[in-house]
Amino acid sequence: MDFTLTASQKKYVKEARTVAAMIAPGYKQREIDRAIAPELRLEIGGRGLIAPELPVELGGRGERRLTSGLITEEIARGDFNVAYLQVVGSLVGQILAQSAKPAVAARWVPKIASGEEIVAIGLSEPGAGSDAGNPSLTARRERGGWVLNGTKSMSFAKQCGATVVFAKTDPEQRRGRGISAFLVDMAGDGLEVEGVNDMGTRAVTRGFVHFTDAWIPEDHLIGDEGAGFTQVMQGFDFSRALIGLQCIGAAAVTVEETWAHVSSRQAFDQPLSKFQGVAFPLAESETLLTAARLLCHQTLWLKDEGLPHTSQAAMCKWWAPKTAYDVINSCLLLHGQFGYMQDLPIEQRMRDVLGLQIGDGTAQIMKLIISRQSVGREFAP
Repeated sequence: MDFTLTASQKKYVKEARTVAAMIAPGYKQREIDRAIAPELRLEIGGRGLIAPELPVELGGRGERRLTSGLITEEIARGDFNVAYLQVVGSLVGQILAQSAKPAVAARWVPKIASGEEIVAIGLSEPGAGSDAGNPSLTARRERGGWVLNGTKSMSFAKQCGATVVFAKTDPEQRRGRGISAFLVDMAGDGLEVEGVNDMGTRAVTRGFVHFTDAWIPEDHLIGDEGAGFTQVMQGFDFSRALIGLQCIGAAAVTVEETWAHVSSRQAFDQPLSKFQGVAFPLAESETLLTAARLLCHQTLWLKDEGLPHTSQAAMCKWWAPKTAYDVINSCLLLHGQFGYMQDLPIEQRMRDVLGLQIGDGTAQIMKLIISRQSVGREFAP
């Protein structure tokens, strides 16, 4: 693996850093507003910072997946939630580009890359989180299309223009089978969005989407009927590495801020950073974040090379968010009373990062994946 960034990657990193500096002052306000302004989406998309790995003919830049990871970390330094635009854009953009009907992909994928629209993904349900292979959302053929009934939980529920959902199309099939993926236009009839009051990531407006006899056209089926779960789920290996870098970005900037704080604050007639009990935890944080970053980069490199990376992606997803949370928590404590105040972004980052120890795959499910990849289903839990 070559660690040298290409000239193109350096350009994207520089652009993302510019955006991070621009959006950082509004991090708290976007949480209060519970929204990411459409104008900001268009600004980021116009700079090529949403799903640049998508094909040029679909509005992407034809970049490597690693480039998307580099962008994700940089933007997350400025606003963890804004970086989620890139993560979801890459995940859903890839799903549609690879598995949707050409006309459907041509309509929606360029809008994702440009920032014109958010296309969410609905895999979880109020009654089925980790048990994603057993959805209660159903889809039946009717009137030359499909009728959906049930409820999905998703990020960007109150801001997305469309969403990819997974529904049971063959109730006779066992868990994980007979599931199809669909693209649903949120402007259609039979949809009701219910917001939720999460402790973090409020700007991404997670919510429940209720489907009541919601009709969608036949060509909005993604992939093969009954095989959507296995076909589309492969894209999550990509997004798991991106999520890891999203969390690392928030933690890394917090470590930098904490070094500055402990170097400038005096106690017992010397800078706080002179005490081992202060400096050594930060040194450990630097080490852990570097290791987590390398794991995520390796995973994206493997994907770019067309090599297996399922285990590595699962490692990214369970370890990087936990490491980032632990690091931010440690930094908060090193700030003392000021870390506990809402004047600084540390407590918000900690709340935001915590959510990704739950969403998009829990640590328990990720460890299950790693176990099965290592010894096979016969010997793993």
